[in-house]
Amino acid sequence: QLQASGGGLVQAGGSLRLSCATSGRTASNYALGWFRQAPGKEREFVAAINWRSGSTYSANSVRGRFTISRDTAKNTVYLQMNSLTPEDAAVYSCTAKAMAYGSTSYYTVPARYDYWGQGTLVTVSS
Repeated sequence: QLQASGGGLVQAGGSLRLSCATSGRTASNYALGWFRQAPGKEREFVAAINWRSGSTYSANSVRGRFTISRDTAKNTVYLQMNSLTPEDAAVYSCTAKAMAYGSTSYYTVPARYDYWGQGTLVTVSS
C-alpha cells in the first residue's frame, strides 16, 4: 500500500514536502515514482527513485527545484518541492513497481507501475 500526504496550499516561491508511506511490501526492491495531474491535463511524470540503489531521476520541469529521496528505516519516499509556481499545482500521486533485487532502474511512464496510492492535492497561489 502507498499512502501519500503533505499536500496543501502554498504561496508561489514556497516549499512543500510530500511523503509516501509504503507498507505490505513483498518484493526485495521497488521503483517508486511521483506523478502529478492538473485539471484538464494528462498525468505527468515528476520524479522516480530506485529503492535499493537510491538512484533518482527527475523531469526537466522540476529538476533543480524538486528532490526525491527515501528513508529506508521509515519505508517512506519523499518529494521535497521548492520554488513552487502555480504551474506545479496538481494532484500528486506516488506509485511503485516491484523490481529485481539487483536492479537500479526506475520508470517515467505511468503504465510501467503496478501500485498507486491516493493523491495529495498541491495548490500554489500566485
